Amino acid sequence: MQPSERDEIRDLLKRTAVALKQGDVPFALCGGYAAWVRGAPEPDHDADFLVPDAESERAAKVLADADLEVQEPPEDWLVKVVSGGSFVDVLWRTCGHPVESDLIDRAEVLPVLSVQMPVLTATDIVVTKLLALDEHYCDFARLLPVARALREQVDWAAVRREIGTNDFAVVFLQLLDRLGVVDQPDAA
Repeated sequence: MQPSERDEIRDLLKRTAVALKQGDVPFALCGGYAAWVRGAPEPDHDADFLVPDAESERAAKVLADADLEVQEPPEDWLVKVVSGGSFVDVLWRTCGHPVESDLIDRAEVLPVLSVQMPVLTATDIVVTKLLALDEHYCDFARLLPVARALREQVDWAAVRREIGTNDFAVVFLQLLDRLGVVDQPDAA
């Protein structure tokens, strides 16, 4: 990513968050930029926000009313806020499930590029990233730096409980154990 592209996505991230805040839409920064705020490498693509499923239409209206360019892609679970060649995804479904208010409520308000905004907890970041793994997307190379950077902030027992039905995620945790990033609990 070129410096100008990084500046563009960062600016769009801030403008999207400010619009959601001013519109009183519950939201949280998620994905790669949420991990970056907590110490992971900066992503080289879009930024992502979650809003509760029940707030999706209002969120899209608030963003449009803030003079942001809002596009509705074919997927029925997000809108894209676009500026130049950059975009921010505003999602109301993650890992195939509607976003519930409790996920947003657990987020912590942190400074992100000089804007105070809710950011998913490290545990929720890891859970959502791992639950996205499937036979069509299973890129451990992108997840490894995130897990390493966030490992001391994550409740790994909670992660194990949440991802237990996703074999790709379970295998990733086994890889983390074998690499000495996190320890698996002793099998009893």
